[in-house]
Amino acid sequence: MKKSVQTALIHSDYVAPEGFAAFPTGIHHASTVLFPNVAAMRSGQWKDKNAYTYGLHGTPTTFTLEARLAEIEGGSHTLLAPSGLAAITMIDLALLKSGDDVLLPDNVYNPNRELGRWLSQDFGVSARFYDPMIGSGIADLIQPNTRLVWTEAPGSVSMEVPDLPAICKAAKEKGVLVALDNTWSAGLALRGFDAGADIVMHALTKYQSGGADLLMGAVITRDKALNERLAQAHMRLGYGVGADDAYLVLRGLPTMKLRFETHDANARRVAAWLKARPEIARVLHPAFEDCPGHAFWKRDFSGAGGLFSVVFDPRYSEEQTDRFVDALSLFGIGYSWGGPNSLVMPYRIKAMRRQWADEGVLVRLNVGLEDPADLIRDLEQALGRL
Repeated sequence: MKKSVQTALIHSDYVAPEGFAAFPTGIHHASTVLFPNVAAMRSGQWKDKNAYTYGLHGTPTTFTLEARLAEIEGGSHTLLAPSGLAAITMIDLALLKSGDDVLLPDNVYNPNRELGRWLSQDFGVSARFYDPMIGSGIADLIQPNTRLVWTEAPGSVSMEVPDLPAICKAAKEKGVLVALDNTWSAGLALRGFDAGADIVMHALTKYQSGGADLLMGAVITRDKALNERLAQAHMRLGYGVGADDAYLVLRGLPTMKLRFETHDANARRVAAWLKARPEIARVLHPAFEDCPGHAFWKRDFSGAGGLFSVVFDPRYSEEQTDRFVDALSLFGIGYSWGGPNSLVMPYRIKAMRRQWADEGVLVRLNVGLEDPADLIRDLEQALGRL
């Protein structure tokens, strides 16, 4: 058919030859997905992922990322979300309704805590907080209307490591699902399904990306029926991720284990140096024997990554520790972790926890990929400013 220039700008007869192969996954940008015919359009099922139906439900780029994330964690199904918090929200809205009850550890990621309060306040879902070290004692808190138990291993600020297998076993005996926020270990140092979790959630913003340049979350399951419940919420919430961001996560995966191990080695060196400093009362690092739950970490984990916290000696005021944070030059002040740059964040921990014994100021450190000797020198000069 003869075409005008304007139409030729949109409709071309050229088709690229087949057989192109390269290491990177192709980036497929699409909102609209084209069907070869009406029969294909009517037979495609987005829930089964047996066909491409609309960009929101996946492209070859996102399907590839989902499959690789499931394989890393030892799962079968993955759903991507625009952020880690979006992944948490999807789980709650898929599994909870008015009149239900959810249990969250008292050291949970603070936006998850705020989501629980919002569910209680506006949606008729009771959200109760439990001692993260409760272990099998969680059984005593499970009510007939309890539908979900959240776990976080370890707590991403105060670093307690729970007895995850005991919590999962007790919940399973009561017929209650367990969701694990496994972001701290990236599915490398701990495989959540092996510990008994039903759902494993990640903020891919962290180690999977590795570049501190995108937001994304993932929800991974083994059970097909459970995945279908989550997928319904995923569809109704309209969650989608961009192909470019999905590609950036795929690009980060081949180096993730190497980066994670370097973060881990650097952080242990920095933490050991801080532990010997008189200004520091406690180092909250799961690989250290005096960290709450260290025995569970030693039993269940194979590594630790770059995130840990310290508690300053009570003689130092918040004004002084803020001066320490401001004096750091290699540590940026910012949330998150898993990127190449080191980060620092002071927390008013007593406002976040129902019970907290330490009187000193808590400061969280993400040790990046810089030379740890340089980081130690930076910390030393900043401690001199207290």
